[in-house]
Amino acid sequence: MPKPTKGPRLGGSPTHERTILRNMTGQLIEHGSITTTETKARRVQPFAEKVFTKAKRGDLHARRLVIATLFEKKNVRGEDKIVTKLFNEIAPALEGREGGYTRITKIGNRKGDNAPMAVIEIITEAVKPAAKPAKAEKPAKAEKPAEEPKVEETAEVEETEAVEEIAAQAEVEETEAEKA
Repeated sequence: MPKPTKGPRLGGSPTHERTILRNMTGQLIEHGSITTTETKARRVQPFAEKVFTKAKRGDLHARRLVIATLFEKKNVRGEDKIVTKLFNEIAPALEGREGGYTRITKIGNRKGDNAPMAVIEIITEAVKPAAKPAKAEKPAKAEKPAEEPKVEETAEVEETEAVEEIAAQAEVEETEAEKA
């Protein structure tokens, strides 16, 4: 939750700041993403998240709370275009999420006054379920490791071993002949 600011606010007065946040949240719902300054994006994010949480409930009371929160004139048929879009399209897309409905992406500085700009957008991608780490099974008793297979030897090594074996056998035969 962002820390409340002391002193100057967005637009000068607290009332004007609330008006800015209400309008920006309505525009975010209508367009899906908006480009604004980083400060305004950071301030509108918790406000919009609360509106999305109410919309996920989907009941009549939640709808009335959202209508009271957002500025919107009704169209000719008496329908709220933004609120209808929020409850019928956006809220079902956010169903699997437990928060974090918006994303702020920094896009650099504005050309005229060098103000840091950002894009705030609604995240409607499906949530991937978190995979639980599997517990490694411990063996009952520590077993001795099996002997490792010998690495294939080259022809030279095999020849020298064969020569050594023949020499060892010849020595054994000589010792036996001397004894006899």
